[in-house]
Amino acid sequence: MSQFPVENGELVVGGIPLCRLAARVGQTPFYAYDRGLLTRRVAELRAALPASVKLHYAMKANPMPALVGHMVQLVDGIDVASERELAVALDAGADPREISFAGPGKRDAELLRAVAAGILVNVESFREVPVLARASQALGLPARVAVRVNPDFELKSSAVKMGGGPKPFGVDAEEVPALLAGIGRAGLAFEGFHLFAGSQNLKAEAIADAQQKSLALALRLAGSAPAPVKVLNLGGGFGIPYFPGDTRLDLAPIAASLAEIAQTAAQRLPGAELVLELGRYLVGEAGVYVCRVTDRKVSRGQVYLVTDGGLHHHLSASGNFGQVIRKNHPVAIGNRMDEAAAAAPVSVVGPLCTPLDLIADRMPLPDAQPGDLVVVFQSGAYGATASPGGFLSHPAVAEALV
Repeated sequence: MSQFPVENGELVVGGIPLCRLAARVGQTPFYAYDRGLLTRRVAELRAALPASVKLHYAMKANPMPALVGHMVQLVDGIDVASERELAVALDAGADPREISFAGPGKRDAELLRAVAAGILVNVESFREVPVLARASQALGLPARVAVRVNPDFELKSSAVKMGGGPKPFGVDAEEVPALLAGIGRAGLAFEGFHLFAGSQNLKAEAIADAQQKSLALALRLAGSAPAPVKVLNLGGGFGIPYFPGDTRLDLAPIAASLAEIAQTAAQRLPGAELVLELGRYLVGEAGVYVCRVTDRKVSRGQVYLVTDGGLHHHLSASGNFGQVIRKNHPVAIGNRMDEAAAAAPVSVVGPLCTPLDLIADRMPLPDAQPGDLVVVFQSGAYGATASPGGFLSHPAVAEALV
């Protein structure tokens, strides 16, 4: 993982050698996020994409308050998926005019809070329209809304498909004209469309194709809208490499496609802003998960490094976050980075009383001993809050932005 330097055989995160960082955090296991890498990723993305395209951070990828506060300074807006995320975004100083709220099961109280905050609500069902209308009337504030569309296509080659076919997300494209009519009758402040077809995609051509189809669908639906389109959220889908053989996403074809989309939108949807909603791509490679070896065991010839961390903190590293066939995340012994791998592969496991608590399966790693630090890379997204932290009641994981 070349984004993190190595000094004197030790991984360096945020300019701090790993053993010192562990002492500074005060415990293992912990997540550490490198603010310099976060800043660099947003800058690289802005340099590659058309200047007219706005960048939003989807904070479900990592809602750590300090990290969100840093991202607010770098991006144009924040996308939230719950009222607690909304509170974090507002506390971090995000502009309410640039916060949007998506989710298929918004409660009435959440919708009231969203209207009171003045943020944009992505409507995902017919039920939400009268609830928003009542909230608007009670508060004397316009309810700002966009329609989240379940498109009639999917983002091909995505690890997670969120559009096309039956989905709990958004409103089926063929039902949207009726929903738009209801929004108009309810007097809600319609602002645009939100289309999110999938995530964790490493094929630029597939992402560009989905974005082109999203524009075509939005243009078709705009004819039924009760007001001109002000915002078109094209979703995200940008993936990061996790496993051997993964190829890093090529931004050039996406940038070229977005330039065409921006030109067409300027002509067909004058005044509309184009938004990309990215989470994992912005933060995933800037984070590491660190746990400490507590025991070294040999069972019938197989070496096991037992650690104080595991699937309760990092579910995806264990393979229990949607992998059909388990693959190892990139793992290293963070205080032995200059040492060659031992002759026999080792498995890294956690302290939980389940065979699912597997961090690395038969990997070539240096000859680690109790006290050494195991590092799981590509851990900045869908880590602590996407894992069953209460499982078996082990201590909680710490987080640090450095």
